[in-house]
Amino acid sequence: MTSPAASAALREPWIFLSVAALASSLVLPVQAGSESHQVSSLGVIPHAATQQASTAASVPSRLWTDRFGDGTPDFLRLADPADQGVFRRWFTLIAEYQAMRPKAEVPSEIQDCASLLRFSYREALKRHDENWFATTGIEVVAPPGEIRAWSYPHTPLGTALFRVHTGAFLPADLNDGAFAQFADAKTLVERNAYFVSRDVHAALPGDLLFYRQFGQSSPWHSMILIRAGAGAEVVYDTGTDHGQPGELRRVLVADLLSHPQPQWRPLPANPNFLGVYRWNILRGTP
Repeated sequence: MTSPAASAALREPWIFLSVAALASSLVLPVQAGSESHQVSSLGVIPHAATQQASTAASVPSRLWTDRFGDGTPDFLRLADPADQGVFRRWFTLIAEYQAMRPKAEVPSEIQDCASLLRFSYREALKRHDENWFATTGIEVVAPPGEIRAWSYPHTPLGTALFRVHTGAFLPADLNDGAFAQFADAKTLVERNAYFVSRDVHAALPGDLLFYRQFGQSSPWHSMILIRAGAGAEVVYDTGTDHGQPGELRRVLVADLLSHPQPQWRPLPANPNFLGVYRWNILRGTP
């Protein structure tokens, strides 16, 4: 993601807080008795195909549907508000932590705005046991709990978490490449999230702000809302800029609204601001 300008407003020292400051507001290892999964650094588990087949057999037939026609199977949707809340807290916590830790400790897969979304989404959906904390290096103070409906990668989709084909979900999609471990920003917004509003104040923690900056080689850009309300704040990765490595940033929404480059203001009147989007797995209840 190309940086939303190198404005002074977005380079103030308060944006780049220390990990020590983060430790007081984030969370610590997980409760005893958490389920343990053997996971590689890429998030792929051994014998995934075998586990995928056994998981598919356990999904009730009523969930092999797509009631919104958005390409996301109903067995992935977090219908329980408690699960939705847990997902939002893990997703925002993980994303924010990447912006707070030393650059050398940021996972190498995070290179741009879309990879920050993919990493935070995938890790939020895992079981957060001692192995997870050891692998990610994330230190937190009070765990948000665990999603009860399912955990990554224990679904019929296995490690293929993101929708990459158009159209509504069909059972045949399990084997036709409709889902993958990788999706770029355009695919994430078009096939894995749904439009909420062009009013940024309608965003909840864990929602996504998307932009399309016409004329750029990589025009699709995203930010994660990590806090709402008076102190609303986003986190994003700038991506490479003219061959220079990007950086992770935390920025107040209030500063975005007065950004010196109008194309980065999250306002309805800005044609580059696509609006607030929400992950499909949070869409609706039975």
